[in-house]
Amino acid sequence: MRRILLAAVAAACLALPAAAQERTVRVISGYAAGGTGDLMARLIAEYIVPHLGARGVVENRTGANGLIGAEVVARATPDGMTVLQCPMGTMTITPNLPGVSMPIDPRTELLGISDVALSTYALVVAARGPIADVPALMASARARPGSMTYASAGVGSAQHLSVELLKARAGLDIVHAPYRGATPAIVDILGGRVDFMITNLGDVMSQVRGGELRVLAMGDDAGSPLFPDVRPISAFVPGLQMAGWFGVCGPRGISEDVLAQWSEATRKGLENPALRERLLANGLTPHFEDTRTFNARIAADLRSWGEVIRSAGIRAD
Repeated sequence: MRRILLAAVAAACLALPAAAQERTVRVISGYAAGGTGDLMARLIAEYIVPHLGARGVVENRTGANGLIGAEVVARATPDGMTVLQCPMGTMTITPNLPGVSMPIDPRTELLGISDVALSTYALVVAARGPIADVPALMASARARPGSMTYASAGVGSAQHLSVELLKARAGLDIVHAPYRGATPAIVDILGGRVDFMITNLGDVMSQVRGGELRVLAMGDDAGSPLFPDVRPISAFVPGLQMAGWFGVCGPRGISEDVLAQWSEATRKGLENPALRERLLANGLTPHFEDTRTFNARIAADLRSWGEVIRSAGIRAD
């Protein structure tokens, strides 16, 4: 009898980790597989969710500038088991953009849970093109007003607004060429059909490493350890800063206890050297912020990007 009892206890103990892993957290990405947003969702599922005693699965629900995925999360039970990999654009740019048909309003129906990474922006040109540095780019734009072009991932994207901010601060007249995503935009820069682009460093890492694209400037003063010798855009346009972020958001109504659990899981996940290495290799900087600090960041970016949109008269339609 004693042997049977001990065997039963041992079996129960062995089953505990497996039982804990039966809980599944859905990490929703509003963007297609292969991009930086999708990568972030998979890193969250792999390195952060296990610290909640659960396993993570990624679901790509694409469309409407990330709002299709955001709607899935907004309509979910607020128990922390369905979350959104939320990029800056979905949370702070799209809600400010006139003409956008929004199935939900992220400002009132979603809540920031924790920040995970900062996204360095880079100004890039074709490596074989005639533009060698930022002063040459600006001189060319001033010599040919309305002739130089820049690419973006679409009207109202962070790439679009970043160059509009550059144009306003530097007094440049440059024409916008919107694309359906960063990939086709990069293709046309390489083909010489568009002059330059400001985008997430992660979007262009392979082309930069392959010698096809040249990084002329980093978007913010923090820069990237991968390009320590590349100067920030503020060195040429004082005060100009452009950067993004990727975090975890959930539906309104999540309890304080669950928010605290998620914050602790994020903090622990970001201590993992493997996660930090993967983020840095993709042009992202590990960056933990708890719920209160992260929501303050979201509110500040809602105000600042809203000002850029209004000043430039940008509309989605």
